[in-house]
Amino acid sequence: MQAPLQQLQHPLLQEHKLILWVKREDLLHPHISGNKWRKLKYNLQEAKVQGKETLLTFGGAYSNHIAATAAAGAEFGFKTIGIIRGEEHLPLNPTLQFATEQGMELHYISRELYRHKNEPYFLAELAVNYNQPYLVSEGGTNQLAVKGCTEIIDDIDVDFDVICCASGTGGTIAGLIAGLAGEKQVLGFPALKGGDFLKDEIDQLVYNYSGENYSNWQLITDYHFGGYAKVKPELLEFIHQFQEQHHIPLEPVYTGKMFYGLFDLIAKGYFAKGTRIVAVHTGGLQGNAGFKERLGIDV
Repeated sequence: MQAPLQQLQHPLLQEHKLILWVKREDLLHPHISGNKWRKLKYNLQEAKVQGKETLLTFGGAYSNHIAATAAAGAEFGFKTIGIIRGEEHLPLNPTLQFATEQGMELHYISRELYRHKNEPYFLAELAVNYNQPYLVSEGGTNQLAVKGCTEIIDDIDVDFDVICCASGTGGTIAGLIAGLAGEKQVLGFPALKGGDFLKDEIDQLVYNYSGENYSNWQLITDYHFGGYAKVKPELLEFIHQFQEQHHIPLEPVYTGKMFYGLFDLIAKGYFAKGTRIVAVHTGGLQGNAGFKERLGIDV
């Protein structure tokens, strides 16, 4: 499966003499799109190798990863269990409704208990309680996810100087960094406020995968818009204008922030003339239904 490259035409790009392609990872699969397909690919293979029948994973009530894992389980013959942060609210929001329609069994735990999701004792307890499932970490990020995300680089058939992506748990950008092995430049746009904390985690993911540390990357932390899942009018206005001009759907948690930040950097002259940029569209569009349901916002 390949995600096409779409070259954008925009006055800012012409003014600054830049070339910008969008890597349309959102088109990989209707429900397991973008970085979720990349992250789950080798985990699904490993679960099969281990003879596991059930996938167990973690996420919030609007998690792209929860929705994608549920869809992957339905498509590839796994039972799925989602450990959901917080209390159950009925009726289910669009994300969790979709997950249950795909056959996922939902279990809710307190936010305090959820903080222990990576602790060995907690994972061991889950393994016993749910009959030794295959465990996939929150956001799908692990070494097999990094491996899958390195293949984004293999799919790019144009020469470029800079590649950009949104960052949540750091798995996607870690894969890009590892896939480039020190070449070119990588920019990550964290969706979380105070996203600098991701740097050490990304470094560790890259080192664990490749045995190397690379310096050809950085995090751009100025475009979180108040934090994860926070929206502001200027971000929504940008998303609507972008979609109208380029016919590429975005969402306000990850890709909207990344493209807003990228175009703001372009306007400020951040990139040298002649720079060729690839922006990775990491999918996550299922979340737009949740924004409409929760906040009455059309994206």
